[in-house]
Amino acid sequence: MDSLIEISNLYKSFGTNKVLNGINLKVNKGDALVILGRSGSGKSVAIKCIVGLIKPEKGSIKVFDTDITTLHIEELNKVRIRIGFLFQNGALYDSMSVRNNLAFTLVHHTPNLTEAEINNQILDALTNVGLAEAIDKMPSELSGGMKKRIGLARTLIVKPEIILYDEPTTGLDTITSREISELMLDIQKKYNTTSIIITHDLACAKQTANTIMIIKDGTIHCQGTYDELQNSTDDWVRSFFG
Repeated sequence: MDSLIEISNLYKSFGTNKVLNGINLKVNKGDALVILGRSGSGKSVAIKCIVGLIKPEKGSIKVFDTDITTLHIEELNKVRIRIGFLFQNGALYDSMSVRNNLAFTLVHHTPNLTEAEINNQILDALTNVGLAEAIDKMPSELSGGMKKRIGLARTLIVKPEIILYDEPTTGLDTITSREISELMLDIQKKYNTTSIIITHDLACAKQTANTIMIIKDGTIHCQGTYDELQNSTDDWVRSFFG
């Protein structure tokens, strides 16, 4: 398999707080990797390092065979275009309609599109998440689940090869969480995307992952399938599945 992401010996601290303490991981094309860990274990820090939102003190992060820790901002942005990032709260612009939220992202990445092309791609992205009818709504008119879907549509509109999900089901009820997890699976299959999913939601992890890693003390403590980790002889690992 082709490795799209390879992290080696990654360290990151905030003051005296050592968050990442030698992380090593590899993600192959088509993988759906879930990362579990206690609050504050560095899960979100790790994926923010992957897109250059946080700069590590040490280590390499190869994305598409390029070490992004060595890139200038213009070079980094060329890599970022190929990566979608779904923020925990959706990160929609409150003052913009759904249409304009998606158009802003699309035009930023592909500025030479005609108005008709922009509208067609917006409608296509919204249809993919089942919310074409919300195109002219404001974020304040959307439920939590709808905001997650719109955030995902905005991520999909630039056709990323990798999607990073930061707590995609946080704050949602059980039924909506399951719908979001199903949507993530549908997107994975339809677009052959590669995913890293940060979550506390075991139902989401079980539904979406082909591999699960658990972070402990700033390193990858273990990895395996959901069933393998659930049946681990390591009491600390099993505590996640209790």
